[in-house]
Amino acid sequence: MPDIKKPREGSLAFYPRKRAARIYPNIDTYPSLDKTIPLAFAAYKVGMGHVIALDNRKTSPTYGLQISIPVTVLEAPPLKVIGVRIYQKTIKGLKALTEVYAKELPKELERKVKINSNYSDGKIEEMKKLVDKISNVRLIVATQPKKAGIGKKKPEVFEIEIGGKDAKEKIEYALSLLGKEISVSEIFKEGEIVDVIAVTKGKGTQGPVKRFGVKIQGRKAKEKRRHVGSLGQERPGKVRWTVPMAGQMGFQTRTELNKRIVKLGNGNEINPKGGFKRYGIIKSSFILIEGSVPGSKKRLIMIRKAIRSKEPPVLPYEVKRIEVG
Repeated sequence: MPDIKKPREGSLAFYPRKRAARIYPNIDTYPSLDKTIPLAFAAYKVGMGHVIALDNRKTSPTYGLQISIPVTVLEAPPLKVIGVRIYQKTIKGLKALTEVYAKELPKELERKVKINSNYSDGKIEEMKKLVDKISNVRLIVATQPKKAGIGKKKPEVFEIEIGGKDAKEKIEYALSLLGKEISVSEIFKEGEIVDVIAVTKGKGTQGPVKRFGVKIQGRKAKEKRRHVGSLGQERPGKVRWTVPMAGQMGFQTRTELNKRIVKLGNGNEINPKGGFKRYGIIKSSFILIEGSVPGSKKRLIMIRKAIRSKEPPVLPYEVKRIEVG
């Protein structure tokens, strides 16, 4: 008789399941946009709530009615542009050509950014001469947690790519932002579809039942219950890497696509009495994103222009009431 064949059980989409290199993620891929604008932003996760809004989706069965939408609250203090870095595309990937930093850097960055000369007119001229080689222009930005209610001092430093087709225009735009602040309202608007990238909650070492959803065995299966029935065949005598086994769970970089921005605003609009539980009071701007977002409270979340959005532009929800706390 022929062998019975079927697809394997359990997803291998996230292999290798290992801890993230750092507590906030790095964005490797950006969408291709014609507009010269930063393609991402960062915000701190505050918590969840819901909004009562008017459903304006014409294909929805609740069109024209008030509905409850679960939202994640993110605090988005302005980012400080501390430098500009240009890249050239090679057969081995992107190669950094040169970079320039702002004249005055925040004191909190003294131990984070180590450079000999913060600012040089010669570097700016050199950057402008390399226009023909440039493929990517990125801003080096630092968060400003002091302007948030997170209760920390040390900023995070990372890069944000600038969209557009013309390299010269991108360099001029980037240099015009050097040493200044950029806010979330300059990059995103209400109703826009975005991607969120974050490091998930860490759960330490867990067994195969919790880690892979393996079925709990009966009492007679090796007199154990929370284990894998078999580690593999007798010949060849080896354990394959696809066998569900105990190991690291959580604290991994994950991307969730096509999340809608429900509302942008100032923290005074939604701060509950006494502040948010296990977070505090929002001191700057906030973002309400429809649905859940990976990561724990106070974790830095990257928000990127949508890279696979196929939805047509949708009008923002008409928010009637915000329920958080």
